[in-house]
Amino acid sequence: MPRYTVHVRGEWLAVPCLKCTNTIGWLGKEAVRRYMKNKPDNGGFASVEEVKFYIRRCKGLGLLDLDDTVEDALEDNEFVEVVIEGDIMSPDFIPSQPEGVHLYSKYREPEQYISLDGNSLTTEDLVNLGKGLYKIKLTPEAETKVKQSREVIERIVKEQTVVYGITTGFGKFARTVIPNSKLRELQVNLVRSHSAGVGKPLSPERSRMLLALRINVLAKGYSGISLETLQQVIEAFNASCLPYIPEKGTVGASGDLAPLSHLALGLIGEGKMWSPKSGWADAKYVLEAHGLRPITLKPKEGLALINGTQMITSLGCEAVERAGAIARQADIIAALTLEVLKGTTRAFDTDIHAVRPHRGQAEVAFRFRSLLDSDHHPSEIAESHRFCDRVQDAYTMRCCPQVHGVVNDTIAFVKDIMMTEINSATDNPMVFAERAETISGGNFHGEYPAKALDYLAIGVHELAAISERRIERLCNPSLSELPAFLVTEGGLNSGFMIAHCTAAALVSENKALCHPSSVDSLSTSAATEDHVSMGGWAARKALRVIEHVEQVLAIELLAACQGIEFLRPLRTTTPLEKVYDLVRSVVRPWMKDRFMAPDIEAAHKLLVEQKASVWEVAKPYIEKYRREHIPESRPISPTAFSLGSLEMNTGVGHDHGHQDEL
Repeated sequence: MPRYTVHVRGEWLAVPCLKCTNTIGWLGKEAVRRYMKNKPDNGGFASVEEVKFYIRRCKGLGLLDLDDTVEDALEDNEFVEVVIEGDIMSPDFIPSQPEGVHLYSKYREPEQYISLDGNSLTTEDLVNLGKGLYKIKLTPEAETKVKQSREVIERIVKEQTVVYGITTGFGKFARTVIPNSKLRELQVNLVRSHSAGVGKPLSPERSRMLLALRINVLAKGYSGISLETLQQVIEAFNASCLPYIPEKGTVGASGDLAPLSHLALGLIGEGKMWSPKSGWADAKYVLEAHGLRPITLKPKEGLALINGTQMITSLGCEAVERAGAIARQADIIAALTLEVLKGTTRAFDTDIHAVRPHRGQAEVAFRFRSLLDSDHHPSEIAESHRFCDRVQDAYTMRCCPQVHGVVNDTIAFVKDIMMTEINSATDNPMVFAERAETISGGNFHGEYPAKALDYLAIGVHELAAISERRIERLCNPSLSELPAFLVTEGGLNSGFMIAHCTAAALVSENKALCHPSSVDSLSTSAATEDHVSMGGWAARKALRVIEHVEQVLAIELLAACQGIEFLRPLRTTTPLEKVYDLVRSVVRPWMKDRFMAPDIEAAHKLLVEQKASVWEVAKPYIEKYRREHIPESRPISPTAFSLGSLEMNTGVGHDHGHQDEL
């Protein structure tokens, strides 16, 4: 017998359908009848017949014809919504559409798997898991370790040993011993009471990353969770059943308790949950629609699900991956700006950077040479000012290797910490099967990722700070020798005037966001947890800073391409012409004023989409230059700095541009 889950005014109702010939209108009336039955005042209605409504799918919000049969219009267990005429929908929470849900209109269940063992997950893997590109399974070794650690917990319960979080209360109640008959209730109460977060829910991608990372930590075999329960968690992930997780509420020690509790709450069938099939609905209905059962928590399992730094770290992994991507592309955009402003490549000479051999600095200088070397890529623009009388460029161009370089080094440092953290056991107490005992410690403290992500925000911000100054030079005719604000008929047209203001506003906002959250600490849990990391805010604001950096660089990219228009018919180097062509494939030249925000958004997408990004267009030329300029007699060290094929090299660069350089 088919059954449908129907949303009426905030209530979710399961409506069985005895006859396949019943209509969509019948389904709506039956749902309203059940809704009225549950309300003391009948929901304010005298009868079902007087209620006027329409019905739409939860996924995609497509309207349904009331005269169609349920058999023809709906799949079994589909989620629909009854919208009563005259009701005003809240603008703050649309049950079927969380932020970014439009990305799932083409959701396809992945066929490939990533095997997790708790030791070998990468930041790139985690981001791809967040995008829904893979399902998860455990390695046989991980399954064995999970079973062994669970045996320790079962022995503790059987022998009624007093162990924190297993047979005692939590935090201030650590000395309160709980009888065996209430150990399961203890775990459920823990999850319910700790689900106290506020704010917007995490996007599906970020919820999926959080869930995947918690699975990876549990797979290490130091948490005491049963293999049966862990497999249920994995089944929920593979079905993309994602609990409602408010983004605010963690202080980053003892772990990310509030967000992870919301994660666990959905898995036990309480609270809200989202899936591509259902949209937002009560968790028990979403699980049931996917053929899954809510988890029944056994001793220690609630604590195992919520104790750790996975909120900080999962968001941190997204941050460090996006930071790496925008740092690579910042070099390309700056090189294009240098061409437009008729700068010199002398500042990128190999010998300059060999005597100050920071790895990031050397790599950035190399990228500039690979894009601008006149012997490899003749530039008509560069040739046009070869014998000009200018001596040297402003710092925003000349010092790109030094400024962009330390950003690259910062990202590599933070990525190293994130790689360690995502493969670390962060529970308390820890279960050591080989010693047959549990030990209380502090691995849940988020200071490592918190400090690292504060540092990341400070480092990456500088890409926007220096980019905004280059935008100023492009827009200022006294500095660029181009039309003011990069537009003809200035005065009638304003061109990039306010786009530059937007960049300045974002840079200013970043300065406030770069204040370290991890310098703060507030004592919680009646002074039991008397020092915390505030890592959740460190992660969220790092992502905001990086998004602003991406947007500022998108504006510079547009401005540089617009500057090219005023230098035609002269052409720049081949790789930079390819970048120009990519931009022009989505944004046409600025001939007169038009609505600019869509152009900025289109350029932003070119920086964040992997398959058609600025980096992907320029990368083949950079790597070809690398192959040709790594001396055969000097092998690359296996410990060479790595970030997007980042390596020390001694490739010789030839200058173009100004006649003299001091």
